[in-house]
Amino acid sequence: MPASAKAQHLLNRLSFGAKPGDLEQVNTMGIEAYIQQQLDPSLAEPSLLTAKLEPLETLHLTPYQLLLDYSPSLQIRQFRQQGLGSISQEQLNAVNAKAQVVLQQATQAKLWRAIDSPHQLQEVMVDFWYNHFNVFGHAGNSRIWVGAYEQQAIRPHVLGQFRDLLGATAHHPAMLDYLDNWLNTAPESPGARPPLNGLNENYARELMELHTLGVEGGYSQADVEALARILTGWSYCGIAIRESNREASNREIPDNGFCFAPRRHDLREKLFLGQKIPADGMAAGVAEGERALDILAEHPATAKFISYKLAQYFVADEPPAQLVNRLAQQFRATDGNILAVLQTLFKSPEFWDETVLNAKFKTPYQFAISAIRAADLEPSNLNPVLGLMRQLGMPVYGCETPDGYKNTEAAWLSPDAMLRRVNWATALASGRLLASPATAPANPADPSLSAAPVDGQKLLTTLGGSVSPKTRQVIANRRDPLRSALILGAPEFMYR
Repeated sequence: MPASAKAQHLLNRLSFGAKPGDLEQVNTMGIEAYIQQQLDPSLAEPSLLTAKLEPLETLHLTPYQLLLDYSPSLQIRQFRQQGLGSISQEQLNAVNAKAQVVLQQATQAKLWRAIDSPHQLQEVMVDFWYNHFNVFGHAGNSRIWVGAYEQQAIRPHVLGQFRDLLGATAHHPAMLDYLDNWLNTAPESPGARPPLNGLNENYARELMELHTLGVEGGYSQADVEALARILTGWSYCGIAIRESNREASNREIPDNGFCFAPRRHDLREKLFLGQKIPADGMAAGVAEGERALDILAEHPATAKFISYKLAQYFVADEPPAQLVNRLAQQFRATDGNILAVLQTLFKSPEFWDETVLNAKFKTPYQFAISAIRAADLEPSNLNPVLGLMRQLGMPVYGCETPDGYKNTEAAWLSPDAMLRRVNWATALASGRLLASPATAPANPADPSLSAAPVDGQKLLTTLGGSVSPKTRQVIANRRDPLRSALILGAPEFMYR
């Protein structure tokens, strides 16, 4: 494989696509040096990106602070407790609008990092792991927590130990709320009372099926129930305090907002995946949960399942079994070190096989971000990006089911989706689509917007050999913005 093709392949898979100068940088650094740079978690964000993120004040709040200051349900309850009568529609709208600000700022941060961060592999892995540990962010308290969840539970661990990532998501209020573990209560416990008066198996089931072992991981319904009992009382601060749980109330509230309600915990001995979890009293509930997470993280089925998903994301929709097996061996040998597994993946012959070049169909998110990066645009208005995501069925933080968005061609390729992508690429090429004020809906035909069209020749240089000879022939005598629109709407640009 030519060096130029290798460089383009790296940028397609380890990043959200090339920006101007990226191809030259990889060729100058060399393939191995670029990989090692991207695997370095200490790579700093540029000052311009930091300056963009700084005004987003809700990014710096803990889950508990977000609950107190932005939770619609909590604010409505406080309003009623103050004897102010029923809340008006205007007041309700104001409460919901305040919560929406948190979601908007989280979304802005996500998109700006994906577009501008030089640590592209970290952003790619944030996207991968968020979908793996998906939380729907457009309802209830989840909309005030998804940003904190991604920033505090996902982002710090994307290249670290899988067990740390698993634990961070398991303790976060966003996950505990989304999959209902805050309701999970031993029916016979002293803290059981409506609505907290019964086992809720939702999180326990998805923890095994989607987060660790996989659907074919060899667990039974008895294991689901045992894990649910182990996790009884795992909740978030606000719930435990509202229950007048003195043990939780008197503790300092952790930054992640996690609280354990011991009076709701199942006190019996449990048998989980063939291992006994002894009954050590109310206070042992957190330790029981940690032991269960250890068992899951160390299980061979987890190594296989995670390795399959990584290979599917970076190599092919149907990854070679021998590659998955090697990755699983590395996963187990390093106690789930994600960076080490990726090292093995990026050095594998399967990753560099010519049959996988430009063969992964981009998700709507990958398509939009790669187009903005290739066009070298600095959006002042992200609404057109969010609008495209909604049109194509992939709203940011908007996957309602816990399995997250798929990254396979079958999930996203359709005639209607292709037409919408081409139309959006055409509007983007005008240069005006993302140039309107941040608060305005974008109108690419707005004559008041004075933005230059995307430079087609610069685009060709940025994308290098990934632009096919057929597309080059079609655009040979075209002018911008049509030339750049044809490049961004070309069939090969839909793949990575």
